[in-house]
Amino acid sequence: CAHLCSIALVGGLERGERERLPLASRLSACVRTTYGAHLACNMRIIVTGLIAQYPLGGVTWDYVQWVLGLDELGHEVYYLEDTGQWPYNTLTGGVAKSCHYNVRYLAEVMSRFGLSDRWAYRFPWQNQWFGLPSVRRTELFRSADLLINVSGCLAHPERFRDRCTMVYIDTDPVFTQVKLVRGQTDFRRSVDAHDVHFSFGERLSQAVPRTGHNWRPTRQPIVLSQWPVTPSHDNAYTTVMNWTSHQSVTYAGRTYGQKDVEFQRFIELPSLLKNTSLELAVNAGKTRRTPRELLRHKGWGIVDANEICPDLDSYRSYIASSKAEWSVAKNAYVVGFPAWFSCRSACYLAAGKPVVVQDTGFAETIPVGTGILAFRSLDEAVDAVHDVEDHYERHSEAARAIAEDCFDSSKVLQHVIYDALTRPA
Repeated sequence: CAHLCSIALVGGLERGERERLPLASRLSACVRTTYGAHLACNMRIIVTGLIAQYPLGGVTWDYVQWVLGLDELGHEVYYLEDTGQWPYNTLTGGVAKSCHYNVRYLAEVMSRFGLSDRWAYRFPWQNQWFGLPSVRRTELFRSADLLINVSGCLAHPERFRDRCTMVYIDTDPVFTQVKLVRGQTDFRRSVDAHDVHFSFGERLSQAVPRTGHNWRPTRQPIVLSQWPVTPSHDNAYTTVMNWTSHQSVTYAGRTYGQKDVEFQRFIELPSLLKNTSLELAVNAGKTRRTPRELLRHKGWGIVDANEICPDLDSYRSYIASSKAEWSVAKNAYVVGFPAWFSCRSACYLAAGKPVVVQDTGFAETIPVGTGILAFRSLDEAVDAVHDVEDHYERHSEAARAIAEDCFDSSKVLQHVIYDALTRPA
């Protein structure tokens, strides 16, 4: 993981001096770099996300760690949510009739981290804005140095095109590239509105369609201070998962599916690990229903993800109380082999929990064998769990070490900023 872990930035100006300089001068200070030092330039950065859209524990951690990590680096960071979509309400289990619950959830999250005046949310009905007052929001949109569009969830990125450096973060590799080449014009126009493109697919294989973009590698930033090592644990190998997120897609004779496709290959695992508890925190499934009774019959422990980890604290506690993680990947990630690694699994690592996860090619970019154990077959999955059971302390220590070396938000985010600002003209 040296390409992510070793990149660091340095400049010779104090924070107050940087703030008084125009952007061009501050960027020049950033570009004069020395590896191994901290990022020295302070910028005004907007981060997008889906915290209010899907007010769930895991989703919140996915996006808020971008904000917290940049804040820890000393940047003036703001969270913007403008998807153009009506939000999901976990209390009713469907599309919300209003945004009151979602706005309250987002406000509480941002306030919790001392960022109560650093967020804005737009509800599409009657173009209602919440959070930042109109004058401050307009000034922010005019003066931002960098906009990091995580998951490409911003409804109208073209409106920022000539105002700041635009960064696209592809968090769903393979699906993103297939969507682009299938001729979805609006989506391509949105992606093309950005100056630089990153992907959680750190090494896109030949099974992933070419899109004409320079996809730079990145991964989920983890704010390590939020994930203390918790050595005490239950005996269960757990994961938090969607059975299906959306429909499978087909392109050029290949079908790219969801987790349900891959899970069928490993459904008999509990019968081969008689003394090991395997538990899934799983939702009902969006396009195909989760076969809960069949899974229980096969020996899987089943809990409702919306009940067991609905918010930040319960999600973190669920991971912390686990012995380790065991999980399959989306079929598209297995077929496309893009070297994708799960945001959720990175959180397990930070908490000192070994992860036993299906191989998507990440062995080319992240250390595996200790702390992270990759499998491709049922036999390999069994052997990996046995290895963790036989050498748990070693795997647990390695898990945290990998999180520190490869997922530390300060390293990941400095890499993103450095690449965004030093891209070829």
